[in-house]
Amino acid sequence: MPDHRWLILTLEAPLVAFGGVTIDQMGVTRDFPAASMLTGLLANALGYARTDWQQHQHLQDRLLFAARWERENSSGLLTDTQNVRLEKNDKCWTTWGEPEGRTGDSYGGPHRRFRKYHMDAHVTVVLRLEPDSCVPDHDTLTACIDRPARPLFIGRKPCLPSGPLRRHESVLASSAYAALRQIPGQGRLRALWPLGEGPEAGENVQCHLDLPDIRNWRTGLHGGTRRVVEGFVHPEQGL
Repeated sequence: MPDHRWLILTLEAPLVAFGGVTIDQMGVTRDFPAASMLTGLLANALGYARTDWQQHQHLQDRLLFAARWERENSSGLLTDTQNVRLEKNDKCWTTWGEPEGRTGDSYGGPHRRFRKYHMDAHVTVVLRLEPDSCVPDHDTLTACIDRPARPLFIGRKPCLPSGPLRRHESVLASSAYAALRQIPGQGRLRALWPLGEGPEAGENVQCHLDLPDIRNWRTGLHGGTRRVVEGFVHPEQGL
């Protein structure tokens, strides 16, 4: 199998959110970065506008990645509880650039929503775009991560990275799992990789999952799944 160039991202921050299927006011976070979340991060670095849905879709369709945890917080997830009292004539900002009004009655109780975060997280991602001959290519993506068009965040805007996202040079590897192993680390690390990009059975495989982390960028809704493997990786070199 030929070797590919893999871009390495370090996702480390006091708070991170990896996305997930949000139902009503419950904003969850996955254990590993979602394809849609990484697409948004890369698109932000490239300077895509939110309305450039074709470019977002093309980027997500080409994205191939794996991830591993370097440091996990044993305290579990943080829940941010947000409360606001909305009156009948109040308006809110929206992601489509226009204020949205209300037509209902005023409520005596607050409007509430909940957002989950990983605390003090450190996750390494290896990624590439397939095929690399299209625009953007590996070098363009690397340059944009080093000098992004806009400030970058990891999942949600409060999740500012604690350092540069690119702290390692790209590696050559035949698979996403092999690329993960090339990054120095300690011990047996929890990891996730696409089916066909690493072992599918054996002592380092925990389970196979159909992950619903694909977004339809035209409608803005999530739909469809991709097959991934969750398990463990042993780095070839220690820190």
